[in-house]
Amino acid sequence: MDGAPLNQRTLPPISAVVITRDEEANLERCLLSARAVAAELVVVDSGSTDRTLDIARRLADVVLERPWLGYGPQKQFALDQARHDWVLALDADEVLTPALASEIGACPFDLDGYELPRRSWYLGRWILHGTWYPDPVLRLFRRDRARYTTDRVHESVQLAGTLGRFRGHLDHYPYKDLAHHMAKLDALATLAAAQLAERGKRASWTRLALKPPFEFLRSYVLRRGFLDGAPGLVAAGMHAHYNFLKYAKLVERTRG
Repeated sequence: MDGAPLNQRTLPPISAVVITRDEEANLERCLLSARAVAAELVVVDSGSTDRTLDIARRLADVVLERPWLGYGPQKQFALDQARHDWVLALDADEVLTPALASEIGACPFDLDGYELPRRSWYLGRWILHGTWYPDPVLRLFRRDRARYTTDRVHESVQLAGTLGRFRGHLDHYPYKDLAHHMAKLDALATLAAAQLAERGKRASWTRLALKPPFEFLRSYVLRRGFLDGAPGLVAAGMHAHYNFLKYAKLVERTRG
């Protein structure tokens, strides 16, 4: 496969890395958008049972299979497979907009990393307020200056160097519907509670009682989630519910 992007002459070679599991609905859109700036596409899969691997083998340059060890370790493994000095790390449900791809193409690459402003599509509209937005995520960086934390959930990139931020959006399609949203929140809350318990954290009754309503107030009122209409209200409620669920599961682990 010819991995040369259309604007390769204005870019240093970039490796785009994506981890997957059952992402047939999203992966093609993600990889095609990344190809606009990336000279190499790397996909690391962990046990997909749908058409994810077929799509990856058709569009990516490197496709590897590896058992799931948590978000941080899995993403670091994918990062270690990159061949080029610059890495674009994407989730399978994310898409580079043409505006962001053009901005990356014009970038002087004189810093060590760049944050991409992310906006999420939810219940039929873009969420542009609340705790979901603005959501700058560090996704473009020098491989030798960055490393993922070992967190099994809510992992992040630790960058040793200078940081910039683009203006074009990274589009995010996180949930198919409310049932999918609820299922993902339950899974993430379970992982987050386990991680907190392993670090010796406990959930007091005050945190369990007060943290969720505070997070709803912060998202819906202080961060103006009400401007996103009914989807903004649902997003704020789900954000509060995740916080309640996380600490309830921590109570279950420490007292059950």
